Amino acid sequence: MKPIMRRIAGLFSGVAMLATLPACAQQSLPTPVPNTRVSLAEVELDGPALWRVADEDTTIYLFGTVHALPEGMDWYRGTISDALASSDMLVTEILTDESMAATMQQLVAEKAVLPEGQSLRALLDVNQRASYEKAVAGLGLPADSFDRFEPWYAAMMLSMLPLLQQGYTPDQGVEKILESRAGAGLGRGELETVDYQIALFDQLPMESQISFLAEVADNFDKMKPMIDAMVAEWLEGDADGLAALMNDSMTDPVLAEWLLYKRNRNWAGWIDRRLDQPGTVFIAVGAGHLAGEKSVQDALADRGIQTERVQ
Repeated sequence: MKPIMRRIAGLFSGVAMLATLPACAQQSLPTPVPNTRVSLAEVELDGPALWRVADEDTTIYLFGTVHALPEGMDWYRGTISDALASSDMLVTEILTDESMAATMQQLVAEKAVLPEGQSLRALLDVNQRASYEKAVAGLGLPADSFDRFEPWYAAMMLSMLPLLQQGYTPDQGVEKILESRAGAGLGRGELETVDYQIALFDQLPMESQISFLAEVADNFDKMKPMIDAMVAEWLEGDADGLAALMNDSMTDPVLAEWLLYKRNRNWAGWIDRRLDQPGTVFIAVGAGHLAGEKSVQDALADRGIQTERVQ
């Protein structure tokens, strides 16, 4: 499997993207089937990894999330639940509310649609188009389902629709559970906006977008077991194992810098500034941002700020 495929889960806030599925795709999705490839229930749970940054009057927890999960994942307990209960604020990549779906639909219409007269499949060479059409057919969708969209958007749909079909849901995602456990009295914050996240993909060079889509399509059948393996590493708290799956050997430096490393540095800056205020903050971001080289922890270390793993 090509390395770029090992990054999909950590590159974007899946909760937000799942709200953007076109109506035709939502209506045409085949009935979900049971997961028969990897039994996540058999994973020995040591608990997902949790880090802490602290000074004399401020504590900031860093927790890596999975944006969509199957039913029955038992992870919210022990140090994680204690850390959230002790916090004054829950901070996620973006804020989600009842208006999210409408906001995302509008942004996709503005930023993810090709100019009039252009077609996605016309941007692909013969081999890329054959692989792409095979992947779309594997979803039970017509070949022209995403013809009006830019390659990055089609790539995100091809990466997430198989998970929806096979039992993964944002309703069981980590952010959703944290928000339900946090309660109305806990302060809320965001590191980015939905507009910013969409713009990250929209501003990618077309060459990188097409490369992204081509590799997603080529590895379409491997998507579900790859995500299962990532979730297994996450449940065990094996940050090094997760990094090996997600963050090693990037083939497109533009994609890596724009979608991951730059954001990690931005978030480290946010944490640095937040340490100047007293209180306790629980930050939950995609697990790929807290694993491997050039992680948020590495960006903090570059600022002279050390992180301590507490679970």
